[in-house]
Amino acid sequence: MRSMNYNQNVQDYFANLKHTGEFVDGVTSYLDDQGIRIKLSARIKNKKIANLCFLAWGCPHIISATEFFCRTFESCDIQKLEQFEIKPIMQKFDIPIEKTGRILVLEDAVKSLKTIINKNEF
Repeated sequence: MRSMNYNQNVQDYFANLKHTGEFVDGVTSYLDDQGIRIKLSARIKNKKIANLCFLAWGCPHIISATEFFCRTFESCDIQKLEQFEIKPIMQKFDIPIEKTGRILVLEDAVKSLKTIINKNEF
């Protein structure tokens, strides 16, 4: 990754990925759109997101944003997923406006995960 193209937050998150992988015993959402692929996996216990992990194929902005999502929402009540917004991510990672469509793939993956969790009535 060429550091001149990405702010310090992107560089830090990208260099310190802690949530990569997938859970066989969890719930999973998968989205493939605009050349971006995101798979989110969650383990749910007592109506809480016990663990989150992801696999993502995309630019460092997408990978860092997905790591940020996992760090932010892991160990939270599942209802907190309703509060997920891309605007703070766009600002934190200084994502160019022309990449908004791509970051919306993460938003759709989170919505899909939320739907799957709700269908399973954890």
